[in-house]
Amino acid sequence: MTIEDQSWTRDGGASLSVALQVLINGPISRSDIARRLDMSPGSLTRLSTPLIDGGLLVEVGERADGRAGRPSTLLDVVARSRNFIGMKITSTEVLAVVTDLRASVLHQRSAKLTSRDPSAVIAVIADLVQTLAARVPSVTAIGIGLGGLVGADGIVESAPFLEWTDVSIRALVEDATGFPTVIDNDLVAFTEYERWFGAGKGLQNFAVLTLGAGIGYGVVIHNEIVTSVDSGIGLVGHWPLDPFGPVCPAGHRGCAKSVLEQGAIVRNVSAVIGREVTYDQALDLAEAGEPAARRIIDEAGAGLGTLLAAIANLTMPQRIILGGEGVRLVDVASAAIQEGINGHRDARASAIDLVATSGDNTEWCRGAAVLAIQKYVLDK
Repeated sequence: MTIEDQSWTRDGGASLSVALQVLINGPISRSDIARRLDMSPGSLTRLSTPLIDGGLLVEVGERADGRAGRPSTLLDVVARSRNFIGMKITSTEVLAVVTDLRASVLHQRSAKLTSRDPSAVIAVIADLVQTLAARVPSVTAIGIGLGGLVGADGIVESAPFLEWTDVSIRALVEDATGFPTVIDNDLVAFTEYERWFGAGKGLQNFAVLTLGAGIGYGVVIHNEIVTSVDSGIGLVGHWPLDPFGPVCPAGHRGCAKSVLEQGAIVRNVSAVIGREVTYDQALDLAEAGEPAARRIIDEAGAGLGTLLAAIANLTMPQRIILGGEGVRLVDVASAAIQEGINGHRDARASAIDLVATSGDNTEWCRGAAVLAIQKYVLDK
């Protein structure tokens, strides 16, 4: 199934470049578009006029730029003209949102999984899609993100959290819902949202690090996300942080998984205080000054600082964006994180531009929606 008949702009080439500038950066003036694309005003007018006449772009007012002459007329897209569903599949539930053309969330729902069997998961997905699609005029496409290896053909080659191997999830979802579907690793989806509409918008080079049930790492170079056949394995989780730290399930001592994953932090804090706690309870104890919890959380913070310094040293990003459901660690262990960075970074180096996202699960769903939006506008 394709959405070729719904292609955003069939002209492609320069016309598509103009439309994308407006989608990602609008409302925006013609002069700003011409400057960004290194295009003459005449060429920009020739390309934008048919897009306006066709209703793809609209004029939405004027903006004074401080120079003599008339204010600049701003161009924008009609964001509500198309709707997309973005989903994240976890080991216990499916989270879903419906968004507009800029991945702004209009509605959201979630549903628990009673089984990880693909047929049971598809049934939950189909029910969520039906519910969300009933709340908007139309749905153009579905995007799905999950933790695991996903092939270009939409087959989940390996998803340990779901105990899946070689599951044709895209075809199954399309058959069950009737909507074109795109699926990818959830970290790829998260990074693509940050590249188009989030904290990475407008940056040529940035990195993403997510904290939660796993540790995820994404990087954008020259405004293109870097992916490979290994995207989805979680390789950054094997990065060594503490030679005397705990051992992860793979036998690596002091790696990112054993120090930074939510489960590792919960186990380590529970062990030292002698009772079971949740992740947020562990952070609450540290904030309250409980000595043993404070020590474990600061050790995790120092490890995170070490990892951030390594990312900055090796890839020199303009910004590192931190996200995921475990991102609260960034606030609770901020001093230890900075000590970890200082201990592994040249004093002459620039300060690392760190931006922490909300950690809300809708971030993952918005990323999945962006996969669907990209499929629609780029006909990928």
